[in-house]
Amino acid sequence: MNVTNSQDHHALTNLASAMANGEVATVDLTHTLDPDFPVIILPPEFGQCARFRMEEISAYDHRGPAWKWHNFSCCEHTGTHFDAPIHWISGRDLPNNSVDEIPVERFIGPACVIDCSEGAARDDDFELTPEVIEAWEADYGRIPPDCWVLMRTDWSKRSGAAYLNMCDDGPHSPGPSPEGIRLLVEQRDIRGFGVETVGTDAGQGQHYTPPFPAHYTLHGNNKYGLQCLNNLDLLPPVGAVVIATPLKIKNGTGSPLRVLALVPRSHTV
Repeated sequence: MNVTNSQDHHALTNLASAMANGEVATVDLTHTLDPDFPVIILPPEFGQCARFRMEEISAYDHRGPAWKWHNFSCCEHTGTHFDAPIHWISGRDLPNNSVDEIPVERFIGPACVIDCSEGAARDDDFELTPEVIEAWEADYGRIPPDCWVLMRTDWSKRSGAAYLNMCDDGPHSPGPSPEGIRLLVEQRDIRGFGVETVGTDAGQGQHYTPPFPAHYTLHGNNKYGLQCLNNLDLLPPVGAVVIATPLKIKNGTGSPLRVLALVPRSHTV
């Protein structure tokens, strides 16, 4: 074994030991996938996202005496889920743009968590603007390239109708402004953007230019989205590593997934 391989071996061994002895904690950022979890609602002229459904095949009975299992169905973008570049028109012609083609190392990376919970508590339409991002960087340092940026709003503590927050003019929920998401993608070169809401865009994102700027800018630049995250309040501003591995669906535009964060115990909040 050469020196490099030996160092790599020790790095993995040290990580496993740190996880076993509690120096590194594992935080689940995923909502439970069930039929009651809200899904995005589009105007009626468009196709709609299907909720999660599960049916029992057998339960140690005449249908299968020694086993229990289920069939399930849902939209690729149901529950806590991943958005691949092919999901949006701006990313449709990019290489490696579907969940089965994205290099697997792209699913694991460091995370910066921008706490917007106070702003979102005051204003359902709170925006993550360049000013908010730069204020965060003044405290924690410049956002490094190729990391996940997670927008904490504590929206995940809502449920039912309050989660979608539908009004006469459509949903109202926080998200990035067009300038904010462009700064993250074009000037910070992030890997992807994650939110606690049902979509990476603000609820009123269709009124921006371009419409739904987070989807348009992220996916047009071969970046990724994470939606319906949970427990972002348990993560530090910096220092966590996110593991977000979608199902390997051929030509898949997205996938429900189990999102985990590795957090140094000394940094848990």
